[in-house]
Amino acid sequence: MIVLMRLIALFLILAALVLLGMDAVSSLERGGEITVRSAGMIWSLIHPDSLNGFKDWVAHNVPAAAQGVYSALEMPGWGLTGVVGVLIAFIFSRRHGPDNA
Repeated sequence: MIVLMRLIALFLILAALVLLGMDAVSSLERGGEITVRSAGMIWSLIHPDSLNGFKDWVAHNVPAAAQGVYSALEMPGWGLTGVVGVLIAFIFSRRHGPDNA
């Protein structure tokens, strides 16, 4: 289980670096105008129907959390995946101590 979570964390961190690189290249293509893609924008590029379905589901089934979910979808894609990846990597990191030496 720990190895699987470490691989997921690595995948999320790599995805964050790829998304950050995409934003950097897009910014250079636009003559230096900073371009940051949100998590919702990236999701809509991949499959817009599922994003709309998810937003409708949240609005109807979990209305108390809807604003938080919408705010998370407006975060930069690289920031969201990177932070989650680093948190998972930190939680499932190797423990160095007298028991694991």
